[in-house]
Amino acid sequence: MNKVEICGVNTSKLPILSNEEKKELLIKIKNGDKEAREEFINGNLRLVLSVVQRFSGRNECADDLFQIGCIGLIKSIDNFDLSLNVQFSTYAVPMIIGEIRRYLRDNNIVRVSRSIRDIAYKTMQVKEKLTKETGKEPGIEEIAKELEVTPEEIAFSLDAIQDPVSLQEPVYNDGQDSIYIMDQVKDVKNTDELWAENITILEAMKKLNDKEKLIVNKRFFDGRTQMEVA
Repeated sequence: MNKVEICGVNTSKLPILSNEEKKELLIKIKNGDKEAREEFINGNLRLVLSVVQRFSGRNECADDLFQIGCIGLIKSIDNFDLSLNVQFSTYAVPMIIGEIRRYLRDNNIVRVSRSIRDIAYKTMQVKEKLTKETGKEPGIEEIAKELEVTPEEIAFSLDAIQDPVSLQEPVYNDGQDSIYIMDQVKDVKNTDELWAENITILEAMKKLNDKEKLIVNKRFFDGRTQMEVA
């Protein structure tokens, strides 16, 4: 997060645009000037950098976050309305933050479908709302009734969005030897039961071309970052 160069960009030499320059470039952009658009993007990369630094405690690859932030910046430029009479940064920062948060949410180690995540987030919102209204924490049945889903769906969705815990996580230490989660876990399942899933993945991979196979293998099986894959 303290790198001078990020995604091949020397952040110490990023240009700074005045408010007048930004306004002039935005007008040109709305008229289809591609060079003005490029200049405006480069002139606002410091904005992306400042947002990325807010996520420095998440141990995420700064290069990946910077690229995602640039996507948010470009979306902000394409959707910005000059008639709103607000600073571009006021509009862009929430867009950039939202894009990065969406990436972090969707890029968890454990992939969870959007519908399940939506139920989980709605559950937390309803829980907070009912707690404020009634002065007490609602039960799962109350939340399920409010969302018109089953209690089982609520429980499943909340479990699904929990961060995975490392098997090397210590659960007890007496000052000498530590007990780790893996010491208390016993696999009683037959791993051969995963054969159907493996076959499905292999069949799907066959439909990809060589470049697509390389990207998928590097990103999801070798654990490379987007920047490294690129």
